[in-house]
Amino acid sequence: MKKLLIGTALVTIATAGSALADDHATSACLITKTDTNPFFVKMREGAAAAAEAAGITLNSYAGQVDGDNEAQVAAIETCIANGASGILITASDTAAIVPSVEQAREAGLLVIALDTPLDPIDAADATFATDNFLAGELIGQWAAATLGDDAANAKIAMLDLAISQPTVGVLRDQGFLTGFGIDTVDVNRWGDETDERIICNEVTAGNEEGGRTAMENCLAVDPEINVVYTINEPAAAGAYEALAAIGREDDVLIVSVDGGCPGIQNVADGVIGATSQQYPLLMASLGIEAIVKYAADGTLPENTPGKNFLDTGVSLVTGQPADGVESIDVAEGTDRCWG
Repeated sequence: MKKLLIGTALVTIATAGSALADDHATSACLITKTDTNPFFVKMREGAAAAAEAAGITLNSYAGQVDGDNEAQVAAIETCIANGASGILITASDTAAIVPSVEQAREAGLLVIALDTPLDPIDAADATFATDNFLAGELIGQWAAATLGDDAANAKIAMLDLAISQPTVGVLRDQGFLTGFGIDTVDVNRWGDETDERIICNEVTAGNEEGGRTAMENCLAVDPEINVVYTINEPAAAGAYEALAAIGREDDVLIVSVDGGCPGIQNVADGVIGATSQQYPLLMASLGIEAIVKYAADGTLPENTPGKNFLDTGVSLVTGQPADGVESIDVAEGTDRCWG
């Protein structure tokens, strides 16, 4: 039996910070989609460590589930009312949150989108993120190279994030298809492709239960699916459970994005074939540093040259390297997981 690992779940909305007595001290807010995904747990660790090192207050908030825009709107309102210097946010609904972000910026707060670009991207002052299209492209290239000639007859399940199609989900989905060699119709949306190899598009809410249900729905359409794209590793864990329930766990390629320590262990154990590793701790710590600079003298963050965001890097992690696709092994992925 392969060993299946998922991350540690935390409760919904949490507040933490250094104890500064000065009411005018610099403060920052971190607003994540949830606290159940270990990706956001690590992001909060990075922000908390950077805030402590800088001697500023950090208040952290999260929604009940991925897609909980109302909770994120309320968190922004609280940050404005509390006189925060800046906000770091992973938006659940990248378009619906924009009016609240605009209010925060008008109130003088620096707003940095982490991991998930807003729609439009310039609604935030800056975006610190993985190149999510590249992350998807790498796992698509790996899957196609691993299948070789059989890629022409693949049966693919696309386990996406949410029906609202936040930018992070679109970028990873369309990157995967591009890497696999499938034409996309509108690169700004998923689900409009006409390639017969795509069996289904299901949403997972980025969690294990959603991944399991989505995989079950796809298998009901075609039980011979042999490639599974997943938005993240909790969704991949759920997909694996659904495949294991019908004895298909050993003959289906599952690919994902995140590169968290539990996910890298799942690569080692053969649950996930390959995953694109992100660095959320770095994203969040750089975000705190940017807020500190902004509070001190109004300095705004700068983008990576040639891109409209600050690229925090991505690496493909696999135990089965594929010709022509650059990757790192499980040992290195474990050493670097979410640093």
